Amino acid sequence: MINWNEIETKWRNKWTESKDFETNPNNKPKKFITVAYPYPNSPQHIGHGRTYTLADVHARFYRMQGYNVLFPMGFHYTGTPVLGMAKRIEKGEKEILDGLRNVYHVPEEAIKTFVEPIKIADYFHEEIKSGMIEMGYSIDWRREFTTIVPGYQKFIEWQITILKERGRIIQGSHPVGWCPKDQNPVSQHDTMGDVEPKIDEKNFLIKFKLGEFIFPVTTLRPETIFGITNLWVNPKTVYKKVAVDNETWIISEECAYKIEFFEKEVKIIGDIPGSEIIGKFATNHNGQEIPILPADFVEPGMGTGLVMSVPAHAPKDYQALMDLKAKNHELASKIEPIPIIVTEGYGEIPAKKICEKLEVSDQTDSKLEEATKELYVKEFTDGKLNKKCLQFNNEKVQFGRDKIREWLQDNGTLEKFPVLENSPVHCRCGAECVVKILNNQWFLNYGDEEWKELARNCFDKMNILPSNIRTEFKEVIEWLHERACARQQGLGTKLPWDKDWIVESLSDSVIYMAYYTISRFVNDGTVLPENLTREFFDYVLLDNGDIALAASTSKLSEDIINTMKKEVQYFYPVDSRHSGRDLVQNHLSFFVLNHVAIFEKKLWPQEIVVNGSVLMDGAKMSKSMGNIIPLRTAIKDHGADPIRLAIISSAELLQDADFNMESVSGIQSKLASLLEECSRLKNEPILELYAEDKWILSKTQILIGEVTEAVEKMRLREALHDILFSFESDLSWYAKRVEAKGRGNVSGILYKINSARVAMLSPFAPHIAEEMWEKLGKETPVSKSAWPEYSKEDVDVSAIQSEVLLKSTIDDITNILKVTKIIPKKIVLYVNSDDTKSKIYHKMLEIMVGGQNNMGIVMKKLIANPDTIDAKKMPDFVQKTIKDLHSESEEIKLMKLESESFDEKKFLSSELSSIGKKEFGVDITVYSESDNDIYDPKDKARQARPFKPAILIE
Repeated sequence: MINWNEIETKWRNKWTESKDFETNPNNKPKKFITVAYPYPNSPQHIGHGRTYTLADVHARFYRMQGYNVLFPMGFHYTGTPVLGMAKRIEKGEKEILDGLRNVYHVPEEAIKTFVEPIKIADYFHEEIKSGMIEMGYSIDWRREFTTIVPGYQKFIEWQITILKERGRIIQGSHPVGWCPKDQNPVSQHDTMGDVEPKIDEKNFLIKFKLGEFIFPVTTLRPETIFGITNLWVNPKTVYKKVAVDNETWIISEECAYKIEFFEKEVKIIGDIPGSEIIGKFATNHNGQEIPILPADFVEPGMGTGLVMSVPAHAPKDYQALMDLKAKNHELASKIEPIPIIVTEGYGEIPAKKICEKLEVSDQTDSKLEEATKELYVKEFTDGKLNKKCLQFNNEKVQFGRDKIREWLQDNGTLEKFPVLENSPVHCRCGAECVVKILNNQWFLNYGDEEWKELARNCFDKMNILPSNIRTEFKEVIEWLHERACARQQGLGTKLPWDKDWIVESLSDSVIYMAYYTISRFVNDGTVLPENLTREFFDYVLLDNGDIALAASTSKLSEDIINTMKKEVQYFYPVDSRHSGRDLVQNHLSFFVLNHVAIFEKKLWPQEIVVNGSVLMDGAKMSKSMGNIIPLRTAIKDHGADPIRLAIISSAELLQDADFNMESVSGIQSKLASLLEECSRLKNEPILELYAEDKWILSKTQILIGEVTEAVEKMRLREALHDILFSFESDLSWYAKRVEAKGRGNVSGILYKINSARVAMLSPFAPHIAEEMWEKLGKETPVSKSAWPEYSKEDVDVSAIQSEVLLKSTIDDITNILKVTKIIPKKIVLYVNSDDTKSKIYHKMLEIMVGGQNNMGIVMKKLIANPDTIDAKKMPDFVQKTIKDLHSESEEIKLMKLESESFDEKKFLSSELSSIGKKEFGVDITVYSESDNDIYDPKDKARQARPFKPAILIE
């Protein structure tokens, strides 16, 4: 049994003693790898371990490839989560206290201090850091900082000032996600479940009149005002008469609450039941009377609790109208849909057409959602407005919508009504978040088209892994709008020009990677926070201004300033930024936007790597599910390396990884057997190479090539599987071959092979790989050794195709024996020696490389060539050969094409005897079909095809 903790502690101590991961500029090429720093309001669990482990594998891989790798770590204290948590602990909330005691096993004396927010952050900071050290992350801890230390705050003051000076920060009125209890804007870090509040600003309120009242209705499609036939009201809802500024509105109680946050004066003055409104007529923007009809589907919590009906283009409205008509409702029976949008393929009344196509039964049918989605998208992209839309006739919907919105706004009929697209969103304090229109608030102007274009340029030139996430970034840049960058509560840095405000938590975590390059000088006392002046940062980070000014304002020597500047110039830009998929819509996009706003092009980020989350036995991890396993608990129970490998092997990059403990024990035993193997092997000289030696060494080269490419593309699951599992079948075949020949001299070969495997395993399972490396008798640590290099010259193509032939021949004999149940006395093989067949075979290889398997096309190309025209006389041979080649990998086909002529008879005669005798207990005779002394009583020889001997068993 391996004592994982003992081995891991041993190697961690050695890395620390020799300062292996402390990185300064040198003459090597560099890689700067960063990963989203953690927010310390709970310990990390196995799910968090994924992002950080992937980044560490990346860093260790580059180190072994000869790069000087900087992999630093900080801690994100800014924001309100620990404030909300401290309040809940002070109140003695059972849920949060149970989590701390029973899930995270926080000692009682620590919990008592948690009424102070900073104590929570400090406790979990140390907890997370210890877990990262125990996981073996190759971090340069000299550069560690938290976002509330004075040096970092100086950096944030500089960053936010630059953005304001460059016009990237504006003051104004904009909608934000808001906690009504904390009185603060909220972003992902502030909400339960880390949900980013998404605000839909394309939702509008259109005002109708009902006597002395305003009857307001919300819509995403202002252009449909021309197709309204009626309004819907829920007869079971009691609506409110509400004084709104200088008007009186009829709306739901829920709507009255929402609009209080829209900078309006709101006062409820009375009730009016929905049933009383039904049957009345409201007037629209041009004085036309619109009937009000009943509909149970109208939800008081949605919009204003009132809905306008456009039955020609809204499937729900169409179906509700049809349902009323079916009940012979007097008013409804007089109403006909008014089509205003023409869309090819959707008939005169598109909503009718789609409801009939999907066989919608009534207004409660769930298929209406699908119908609505399809029709709205189709009409927006392909629809044109018709002449009922007056001066907007013939406009495409996607352009006409904004023109009609402006026209209605100018007439005083339309207002903005922003909504939370992904509601309900809850603040960490427990309150449900709302949309608030903030006045005189400071915003990052992410809606600015010029800024978006700079970001698009950066994304276009940047490597994004996996590549299919690129479209998500494009979408985020499209919908991104102004974002509050300051708040009035929480930990963080004060706005330099307005000390009532604190820089919001995502706004202070966008270019912090630049601070890593200089943080060690602040941490070791070389530089004090007060030395970090505007002129210092301009000179060191942006290469602006001059050194004399930087030195005089910062009171630092020119030498120190230049040393720090060299550090920035050496390590920047970020070569690879790792993060989880949930941060695509905010942090990762802001990371790019803020870099392009502040730095010149050569310092823009080079790569983003995005990973999915981790499920536990198929379920999302949550305290309520009771399936959260703190990372340190898992390490203590199972060892860091098995946990690392179980996380990596459970999914490729963007997939959600399904973690289960069974996989951990399988990995433990796999690593244990490899360790035992390494303990036995000796670095003996390799004197002579046999066929199987050439083959296994070539396969090792191919393995190195495949693993290297997979790691470069961050296909880590594939790489790990190749190193630990796929290659095992090659090794067991090699063992079989060696054993059949009775060889005992292979320790040197296996030593060479396993040295390459252990080196490649090192970034994935660093501790146990060091132990294996030591057992192999190596002097320097494996983490400091070179990554094995693939050499095409070392791949013996003939050896590989020979072994493929040998394996497939043995498989064919085994299959015949299985089917016929014969106990063999004699086995005879006949190999192809027909020159015509060989030529056709070679030409077919050329045609089929690239995946062409169509019999007609292959035959056509063969007949078109004078050398292979005889193929038309041999359709059976061509068909069977297509089948042979179709079952082979592209790699093998290419090797066969590249290799010189190959003597099948000579190879099989020499190599099949030993393994054949061991497998089948009889001698195997090999003939070429043109041999004079051939023994062929069943006329089998003519059936031989290249690489597919005919077989006779007696």
